[in-house]
Amino acid sequence: MSVDPWHDVKNEVQNSLEAATNLRASFLRIRSTASANSEELNWARNELKGTLAALDADLEDLEESVRIVEETGGRLFGVEETEVMARRKYVVYVRNQIETMRKEVNDSVPPKSPSTAQMRHSPSIDPEPHEDDQAEWSRLEQQLEVQRQESTLDTISGTLHTLATQASLIGQEVGEHNELLSELEANVDRSGSKLDSAMKKMKHFIRETEGNPSV
Repeated sequence: MSVDPWHDVKNEVQNSLEAATNLRASFLRIRSTASANSEELNWARNELKGTLAALDADLEDLEESVRIVEETGGRLFGVEETEVMARRKYVVYVRNQIETMRKEVNDSVPPKSPSTAQMRHSPSIDPEPHEDDQAEWSRLEQQLEVQRQESTLDTISGTLHTLATQASLIGQEVGEHNELLSELEANVDRSGSKLDSAMKKMKHFIRETEGNPSV
């Protein structure tokens, strides 16, 4: 079975995404209080841009691993079709996160805080738009974990079935060998009996010959 590169690359993407999310929070906090030419703000912006660039490169590798599985078929890597779809959704999710953060980091003007009146008439305003994305990511993580567990159980089940089949074949071969040994033992016994009978006849003939020299 071919090696599935998904898990190693996905861990790198997840680490980069978490780092970018933390830097984004720092950047937005600094931008809300610092001036546009603040050295601290420029540093936070550059750090976030660099992390997003690294994340984008890791995501390209991750997407390539998904593309390979899609083109060759998941069975070759021991991956079910549902997990392939979940992996594609995760790639799309991370891609959307990157685009959202890039838009924020390229926006030099901080968003205006809504007035009290606007907030009263806009109850649907979400101060943390990434919460839904995080919930979606958690759901995808759980789905992938379930798929991995099911794949592991299928592998174990297949291995046990193979071992049971091999044990049955070995038992059958042992039975056949025992039958052959029994037949061989019976043949040896018959040959021994015939040999004993021949020896007795030979001894009887010798005695008669010795007792009757004229023979």
